[in-house]
Amino acid sequence: MSEGKVQQLPLLPLRDLIIFPHMMMPLFVGREKSINALEEAMSKQTDIVLAAQKDAKTNNPEPKDIFAIGTVGTIIQLLRLPDGTVKVLVEGKRRVKIKNFVNNDNFFMVSCEALDEDSTNIVEAQALVRSVKSTFETYVKLNKRIPPEILMRVSTIENPGELADIIVAQLNLKLEDKQAVLEIIDPSKRLEHLLNLMTGEIEILEVEKKIRTRVKKQMERSQKEYYLNEQMQAIQKELGEKDDYQAELQDLEVKTKAKKMSQEAKDKVMKEIKKLKMMSPMSAEATVVRNYIDWVLSLPWYDYNEEKHDLKNAQRILDDDHWGLEKVKDRILEYLAVLSISKDMKGPILCLAGPPGVGKTSLARSIAESLNRPFARISLGGVRDEAEIRGHRKTYVGAMPGKILQALRKVDKGNPLVLLDEIDKMANDFRGDPAAAMLEVLDPEQNNNFQDHYLELEYDLSKVMFIATANSLHTIPRPLLDRMEIINLEGYIEQEKFHIAKNYLVPKQLENHGLKNYKVTIKDETIRDIIRYYTKEAGVRNLERQMANVCRKVAKEIVMGETVENFKAEGAKAAKKGSAKKASKTTEKSANGKNAGYVVTPQKLVELLGPHKFKFGVIETENEIGLTNGMAWTEVGGDLLAVEVSVVPGKGKFTVTGQLGDVMKESCSAAMSYVRSRGPLFGLDKEYFSNIDVHIHLPEGAVPKDGPSAGIALTTSIVSAIMKVPVKRTVAMTGEISLRGRVMAIGGLKEKILAAHRGGIKIIICPKENEKDLKDIPKEVMKDLKVILVDHVDQVLINALDIKSPKELFKVQKETEFGIKAQYTGQSVHHHH
Repeated sequence: MSEGKVQQLPLLPLRDLIIFPHMMMPLFVGREKSINALEEAMSKQTDIVLAAQKDAKTNNPEPKDIFAIGTVGTIIQLLRLPDGTVKVLVEGKRRVKIKNFVNNDNFFMVSCEALDEDSTNIVEAQALVRSVKSTFETYVKLNKRIPPEILMRVSTIENPGELADIIVAQLNLKLEDKQAVLEIIDPSKRLEHLLNLMTGEIEILEVEKKIRTRVKKQMERSQKEYYLNEQMQAIQKELGEKDDYQAELQDLEVKTKAKKMSQEAKDKVMKEIKKLKMMSPMSAEATVVRNYIDWVLSLPWYDYNEEKHDLKNAQRILDDDHWGLEKVKDRILEYLAVLSISKDMKGPILCLAGPPGVGKTSLARSIAESLNRPFARISLGGVRDEAEIRGHRKTYVGAMPGKILQALRKVDKGNPLVLLDEIDKMANDFRGDPAAAMLEVLDPEQNNNFQDHYLELEYDLSKVMFIATANSLHTIPRPLLDRMEIINLEGYIEQEKFHIAKNYLVPKQLENHGLKNYKVTIKDETIRDIIRYYTKEAGVRNLERQMANVCRKVAKEIVMGETVENFKAEGAKAAKKGSAKKASKTTEKSANGKNAGYVVTPQKLVELLGPHKFKFGVIETENEIGLTNGMAWTEVGGDLLAVEVSVVPGKGKFTVTGQLGDVMKESCSAAMSYVRSRGPLFGLDKEYFSNIDVHIHLPEGAVPKDGPSAGIALTTSIVSAIMKVPVKRTVAMTGEISLRGRVMAIGGLKEKILAAHRGGIKIIICPKENEKDLKDIPKEVMKDLKVILVDHVDQVLINALDIKSPKELFKVQKETEFGIKAQYTGQSVHHHH
């Protein structure tokens, strides 16, 4: 059929389908009119026009319902099916334009003319062919529905028109779009249009692919997780621990809501729980968060213990556990009294300072009991890292809060009594200074919002009662010392030790050593002997050890089955040897013969513990020249300190021995200078001092001694030696001296007087300024002593030297040349009973 030639052919209207030239297509034909058209074409051996209906739903199309441009096709095969429809295979040939409808009765007969398809620009066409081919290749890769052989076929076609028609048939286009391509006559333009369509399709396909892979990945991941979780639950079911993670988180939320804590803490915990929900339960991060939540929830926050404000009961508890220590007990009772009047009071911060073994730590425990507060002890000895007080940042591996919060968690109440043991033993190094961190903890103004590095929340410590203990205050930094109320616990006096031993230590040790049922009694004199001759300390630790020692030895004798008789015989031997004092018999027998109790007497003690380990300062038997009883304070209580001075002819040299500290050496020089300046008063020659050597010695040579308080004792000894007048042996003295002979105040008077009393001293000379300290001294001690308060050395000399009247000492009443007179005249000496 050549160009422009009009031809009459039967028409087959197509629904939802367009057949392009060069395309084969099976059709199922059911409408009568259409079957008639096919029959006509078959019988006349002609081609058939294939044109699409504008609307597929129209069952009996009119000429106006059919597109004007269609395709001429050849029927290749026709098959009648049993249900009356016809299956027909047609092949498109070329485009035609329908001019008009000739006949519409049984079938459509149309007159149509063929359309010319000549390309204008050959080079452009070539370029388009290439582009279209490569684009189509991309399209096929993305669209899996196109069979690969089409691609093979396309690659061999060089004719632009044919290429366009074959490709367009494969595209997933709407009917209108396909019809539009069919209607473009110029092959180049058609290819260009096709290129646009394909590019659009490819974009859509790529997006589809992306969506597909994303969905697939999500599916895979959730399937995998679901599968693994199911497996894990199955394993846990087998192990019998159905760990329902979500339920646990729910539980944490409930706990958080119920817990009495600051709003800041609540918000923070809720935030952390939210974070935890997002995490996989097995991750390391989850463990950190979980630990943090547990820590915050396990702290007591505002959960306080009910305090008892019963003063009588508190007093009873304190007295039950400790003898003496009135200052501390009073302070606690005052605190309780204030608390019972005003409910809201910050916890006090006390520091018990004193030598080892005086019961600081055990006192804190009974204070807690008397206040009905839980007790927590934090040992600070050797702590050198501020993180031990303030905690580590929670990002570190193994991070924990500091000791303060750990202690609170342990007692689980917000108002415990926290004992900061050995606060003077904190060290500091490059990791920070823990003492500086303690400043915040112990400052009542700041510790209501204490910040721990681990929690990073403000925690209120103001209701906590802190009690620190220290052996010496000079190692504690000043600012820290300033935060605490210092209560000094001096050592116990012999009397107190005796009561402690009798009421607490002896019963405790007898019970510990199983001697309860054996009627073992340790006599009062024995206890005193142990205190005097076998211990030398401020506290009672060693005393307790010696008691235990005695009990062990007694237990051994009991077990060895030695009878009371043997005891007696041994005792007699010991007495004969004279190794023991001649006091009561070694062991006294109870009335009921055989089942006699064991009585430990002082003689028995020597047998059990060996000879006396310590001699305690006892006064000399005679008054001696140049020997004065000074009084010294030591960490383990007081002691008597002899001061010896000898004067020999020489060249005015002056020697000091006895391992003295600098302060004491200077004291010696001051005393010496004072005596020389008073020489004329004593009736001494001007040349006297240049012809003698003075040697001052303080036994025991190996024990270091220091401090200014031996001043008046030194002076007395020097004067005694020079004047050859003995010093009264029953006098002991303490006081610092100035060059003008004034007597100045000293410290540690209580311990000194107790030591003097123990050593058998009758008269004590001490500075007038120390009168205030006399009230601390137990009455039973004071009644045996005569205390003389002095403010000048002359009064000391008159009272201490063994003379009948001052005239014996001060030979010259007035020395005009020096303008010096004795101070004793016209001044009454104070006696204090």
